[in-house]
Amino acid sequence: MRKHGTTLVSVSIFLGAVLIAACARPYHEENERYVFVATNINLPYWQEAQAGFLDAAKALGVKSELVGPTGYAPNAELGVFRQIVEEHPAGICLSAARPEIFQAEIDKAVAEGIPVICVDSDVPNSKRVLYVGTDNFKAGRESLKRMAALVPRGSIEVISITGQHNLDDRVAGVADALVNFPGLKLTTILDDQGDARSAFDQVSQLIQKKEKVDGIICLEATGGSGAAGALHRFNMEGKLPIVAFDGDPETLDWIDRGAITATITQKPYVMSYYGLRFLDDLHHNAVHQFKDWRTALAPPMPTSVDTGTVVVDKSNLKLYRETLTAHPKPL
Repeated sequence: MRKHGTTLVSVSIFLGAVLIAACARPYHEENERYVFVATNINLPYWQEAQAGFLDAAKALGVKSELVGPTGYAPNAELGVFRQIVEEHPAGICLSAARPEIFQAEIDKAVAEGIPVICVDSDVPNSKRVLYVGTDNFKAGRESLKRMAALVPRGSIEVISITGQHNLDDRVAGVADALVNFPGLKLTTILDDQGDARSAFDQVSQLIQKKEKVDGIICLEATGGSGAAGALHRFNMEGKLPIVAFDGDPETLDWIDRGAITATITQKPYVMSYYGLRFLDDLHHNAVHQFKDWRTALAPPMPTSVDTGTVVVDKSNLKLYRETLTAHPKPL
């Protein structure tokens, strides 16, 4: 009898626990949704970022998506951001093409209780909660350091997108590092608007005009392949060193063919994966330094997270490719 009574008590406790669990409110809501807004989302770079965002959402059991224009279109991206804010998601990651046009809209979203985290490209004067991405000033310095090892003296052209905060930081890093390499001179900054064809045309013009160019530093994802294509057009692979940026498949192919010497690759998967994790913590006030992140005097988490870079050249290209995870195609 005693054993039977003990069994009944155990069953009662178990059933009570089941009932409590059934009545408890789940941590994540059924339709909890996080959105990443970027521009030029057809680039392989954003394919990687999308994979990180989706994987983080899957691990947490929430909904997520990456949205934005399919070309470099800051105003179109701003329109997408405004639309997402009106939908009032649980949180937004944003890579702002031009910081000055996003500041007021970010502040508005945060005032409405929507956490906004800048990923890849920052809007530092806004009320965004934190920045997750590359230390772009440091990455610019690394680009020039790599070029200086190839060209100790000479004139260097830079390919970038003028007015985009993360790229302007890289240009500033290149300029700052020139102090350590007095034999190098930065001559021109070419703005390719994130278009490989534009980089191809502008570098082709430099070659045709026989401009004094001893090396090319590309600070955005598409410029490297565009510049390499121009060298190939004039049979100049290996004669004019290119230090590129990011790990687009075309950029890696040109390293294999010898037209690009090295590229400074970022970690877009890591940026977006942790970006969503931070958003989730904010939405649920999971970090208990303060009662609520919305009313706190400071964010309850780091204000900046440097995800680092990887330098890829012909010596480690095979290993880099082998260790990359296959990612889904862009939406």
